[in-house]
Amino acid sequence: MKKISIIVPCYNEEESLPLFYDEITKVAKKMKKCVFEFILVNDGSRDKTLEIIRDYAKKDERVRYISFSRNFGKEAAMFAGLEASIGDYTAIMDADLQDPPRLLVEMFDTLEEGEYDCIATRSTSRHGYSFLRKTFTKWFYKIIAKISKTEMVDGARDFRLMTRQMVDAILSMKEYNRYSKGLFSFVGFNTKWIEFENQDRQAGTSKFNFFKLFSYAVEGIVGFSTAPLVFSALIGVIFCIIAFLLILVIIIKTLIWGDPVGGWPSLVCIIFMVSGVQLFCTGIIGEYLAKTYLETKNRPIYIVKETEKDLKK
Repeated sequence: MKKISIIVPCYNEEESLPLFYDEITKVAKKMKKCVFEFILVNDGSRDKTLEIIRDYAKKDERVRYISFSRNFGKEAAMFAGLEASIGDYTAIMDADLQDPPRLLVEMFDTLEEGEYDCIATRSTSRHGYSFLRKTFTKWFYKIIAKISKTEMVDGARDFRLMTRQMVDAILSMKEYNRYSKGLFSFVGFNTKWIEFENQDRQAGTSKFNFFKLFSYAVEGIVGFSTAPLVFSALIGVIFCIIAFLLILVIIIKTLIWGDPVGGWPSLVCIIFMVSGVQLFCTGIIGEYLAKTYLETKNRPIYIVKETEKDLKK
């Protein structure tokens, strides 16, 4: 029998967890060819999430958990779960049921055929998203598809079922600044995509606001493309050419028509515009330097405070 590890990052999911647990255990009963382990990763929750997880671990031996010392983010939670998993196949799922557990049956059957190393999911709609989020997400995938050599699938979710070999390949990359959707593509392996309609949260509220989504998008662009650096250099060259041409125009006008120097308002506008472009390009370079700085610190991706083993002491 194959063992499947289900990794569930949890941050303030006290309302969603009972619904998720009921649903995933129903699916597990249907998959009689498999044994399961449920790895619930408490990412510094401030509600009763950890208490609920402890209760599940006490009554269900399949439930394992990792509790962080503070909030390290979903990327860290997924990495911790992958490190702790021991299954032949490993799945990553959200606790809010936006990743339908019922798809696991189809994903497992397809993976067992041996043709693929990963069965991944992508949502075909953005039902429930705000207009701003829909627009931002749409343009993000268009931009990163053009500037990155790593394939980024529009609508891709973290929900996927992977072989042990693929999981080990992902774990071999210990980088501090993680963008898992890119890492999943970077390691390669044969992947089949399953499409489904975007599901509403069954309980609780989303932990991602626009600022967090924007920061996550920047993480993906910086982590998998150096095009912004080329873009900033190109802007510098263009402005140098424009400045040189304007100098020639001013010299010619002065020699031929004797134009006095004027146009202070326009000069101020030009200075502000050029300064803004310089700050923008400096910001791009600074973003790459910041990521490099964080990597060189070699800090741990997460810190564990408690696991299910502590319940037995």
